Amino acid sequence: MPKHQLNINEQVFTVEAEDDMPLLWVLRDVLNMTGTKYGCGVASCGACTVLLNETAVRSCATTIKSCAGAKITTIEGLSDALLHPVQQAWEEVNVPQCGYCQAGQVMSVAGMLKRNKQPSKETIEAVMSQVICRCGTYDRIRRAIDIAVAKVNNP
Repeated sequence: MPKHQLNINEQVFTVEAEDDMPLLWVLRDVLNMTGTKYGCGVASCGACTVLLNETAVRSCATTIKSCAGAKITTIEGLSDALLHPVQQAWEEVNVPQCGYCQAGQVMSVAGMLKRNKQPSKETIEAVMSQVICRCGTYDRIRRAIDIAVAKVNNP
């Protein structure tokens, strides 16, 4: 079985797995990093979102081979501090209900803010439309994103 070196949350891991194994299963089943959630397995719900070189990707549809040489960030490694500004905003507004999609939402917003510290409402809508939330706390999510944008721009 091939060996893969992965840089995850600024730590290097060597993993034996088939080249086409989804990153999601490497994270959850091999490395026991269970913050990244399985939602659909076909990259349509966003629950499994991680950052790959600071860009949000669906880990269920990202092969381990395609991660060679990349910097992978999961919800567990999002912040050196206690909480990332996006996580702080989520807490302040009390966004989570069931919490299942929260890691995907937080990682999607964090990835967006890495690329664009002043996203338009249209950009925010486009990014968040990629993460399905069945609890429907959309008003709180929008308020939390506004707070996160302010926190990122005024640390």
